[in-house]
Formats: sequence, C-alpha cells, structure tokens
Amino acid sequence: MPTLARPPIAVVVQQHAEEAAILRSVRSLLVRAPHVRLLQLRRLDDRIAAHLDGLAVAAEFGTRLCQAALETPGVGEVFAAGVRAIEDQDTDRLARLFAFAQALPEGERGLVSAFGWVSASLLQGTIKALLLADDPFRRRVAIAACVMHRVDPGSALAVAIADADPSLRARAMRAAGECGRRDLLPVALKALADEDAGCRFWATASTVLLGHRADASRALAEQARIASPYRDPALRLFLMFSDPPAGHALLQSLARDAAQNMRLLLHGTGIVGDPQYVPWLIKQMEVPELARLAGESFSLISGVDLSYLELDRASPEGVDFGPNDDPDDENVAMDPDDSLPWPDVKKVHAWWRANQQHFQPGQRYFMGEPLSVDHCGHVLREGYQRQRVLAALYLSGLQPGSRLFPTSAPAWRQQRWLARSD
Repeated sequence: MPTLARPPIAVVVQQHAEEAAILRSVRSLLVRAPHVRLLQLRRLDDRIAAHLDGLAVAAEFGTRLCQAALETPGVGEVFAAGVRAIEDQDTDRLARLFAFAQALPEGERGLVSAFGWVSASLLQGTIKALLLADDPFRRRVAIAACVMHRVDPGSALAVAIADADPSLRARAMRAAGECGRRDLLPVALKALADEDAGCRFWATASTVLLGHRADASRALAEQARIASPYRDPALRLFLMFSDPPAGHALLQSLARDAAQNMRLLLHGTGIVGDPQYVPWLIKQMEVPELARLAGESFSLISGVDLSYLELDRASPEGVDFGPNDDPDDENVAMDPDDSLPWPDVKKVHAWWRANQQHFQPGQRYFMGEPLSVDHCGHVLREGYQRQRVLAALYLSGLQPGSRLFPTSAPAWRQQRWLARSD
C-alpha cells in the first residue's frame, strides 16, 4: 500500500474496523441462509473487502484499531485482526492472535475465516509452517485454511489423522472427504470406531463422500437416531446417499415419536426427495410452527421458488417465534425458519394438482429434477445458499474423489472456480 500523505481520519477508520467485524458476523448467517444466492453473497463480500481495504490504507493506525477491537472479541473482530496480520506478514502479531483465538470459544472460526479470505499467494510458506507445527490448534487451522482454498494439505493430513489430539483428528478426518482423498479411505473406515464422537462422525461423513457407503450408512443411521451435535448432519448425509427404501425406513422410525421429531421429519422428507410425501408436506403447511419448513422441503422436491411464483403469503398476525421486546419472556432463541417464505396452502395445493404428473413417486428429486451431476452443478450456480450446500455435497458424493466445493468461500473466488468449470 502507498504511504499516506496525511494522517488517517480516525472516525472513518474506526467505521471501517467496526463495519468489517459486523458484516463478517452477518456473513456467518448468510452463507447458510435460505434466501441468499451467490450474487447477494458477492455484494456483502464486496462491502467487507472495501472496509478491509480502508484498514489496509490506514496502515499502522488501522492495525491498532483492529487490535483494540479484540477487547470485546467475537468472530468478526478476530477475522479483521487476522486479515491484517496475514496481509502484513507480521508473524509476531499472528502468533499472538493464535494464542488469543485458542482461548476464545469463537476465535477459531474468525481466524480460519481470515485465512480463507486472503489471497492464496499471501499464505505461501505460512501454511506449510503451520502444518508442521507441534501445536494441534495451529495444524487444525492450517488444514481448514487449505480446504477453504481447495488445496490438498498433502502428507500432513495423514499425520494429523493419527494424532493423539481428538480435535485435530476430527478436522483432518473431515478434510479427507472434503479434499477427495480416496487414499485415506482405509484410515477413515478404521476411524468409524474412534473413541471420540466427533472423529467418528467425520470419519463416517468422509467415508460416504469417498464412495464407501455400506459401513458408513449403518453408522450414520445410528447417529441420526441419537441426540447429539451431529444428529442433523448425520440424518442429512444418510438420507442424501442411502437408497430410497432405507431412507423411508429411517423416516418411519422417527415418525414413531412424531411430536418430538417433527422438524427432523419435515427436513428429512425434503432430502429424500420422494414426491409421495408432497401431500403430507402441504398438510403441514397449515400449522404455523411448521409451515415454512414444510414449504422449504416442498421446494427441495419440486424446485418451486414460492416467492417467485407468488405461492407465498404474508406472515400471520400475532405469530412470532423469535425473541421479542418482552423482558419477562425467557425465549431468546432465534427463529430457526427466519427468512423462509410463508406458503399459501391453497395456491401450493393448486400448483401441485397442476404439475404432479411430472413427478414419479418412488424416485428421488432434487430441486425439481431427478438427481444428476449436471443438475447439481446448475443448483450450485443458481440456487440459494442452503440449496447450494446440498448441491456441493451431492457433487462430491456422486463423484467420489472430487473435492467438496466450499460454498462459504469468498464469493468472487467461488465465481472464479465456477467459471473455470464451465
């Protein structure tokens, strides 16, 4: 960056630091949002980049503000400080940030995000040193950074999978599937019996993506029935890559306690993709607590954009499933279906009556088409973020040995990768 001819304007640089952190925190939600396409993500990323450029132009003053923001740290603050340290090639500051992030619950996400954000050319030498470090935390961050840039960590991955640290083992096992490392399939199969739950899950997930389904499917089915942090992703992967009868059987087992498992059932029917579930989904749209999730699963099967086709309606009056202004209300959880459209049951039912002849019961559909590599590629380019996540998983699983597309990478980098694959 050029030397500043005059001192930076403090209030402007302060705004750059604050906005970079805030927008990065917003990004955590948008990369998994049901209403955001790659184009909208690009707009947000361009705003983040502009604020980071402002900090870079401010040089040492911008760096000091990023460091000061760590007094009230979060993902965004660690991200901004991390980007500045990496771009400045300041090893001492980066070392301090590693220590800081390791002690902060959300610090790792912010630091990994910083490594995933910057240009790969700035990481040459840095990532190699981190992969060879003794500290498991540094190696974990380095492996995650490689995945974000679609770079194979090489022999360091096999070494990490055999490490005594369970968190490092789990991240390395996850990366084996994300990087398409079929040479590590025997290790992944062995790790299905790992004593650590995280290692077992990621070994199972990678085994599925790498093309070995029999043992992994049984493990996923077990994990999908047990309450744990891995239940939802285990259910998703099982239903995505199991044969239809096995998927139906798992949904039926969950239906035995439908009141407890209703959200899992609604999500699962959309993943299974069988049109026979559509009438049941339309029925669930009549229940306010379930309507939007049922609409999303309907869209996963039919490919219908409810808002675009005007098959949605306004939010019902008096219905609010998120936090409110009542200080005595203990509910502080965010609405899990926020930003999903409210389906108009009559309109959706009419659309299905007019179009159901195009869908064959017993066949898996994904976004309105039978599952295929070409169609998943289309969804990856044009779909909403939640749909793009599924499309990326399908593409990896349908082509064992291929790298998982990082749908949370900077949008301009995703666009460049997609353009190369055209």
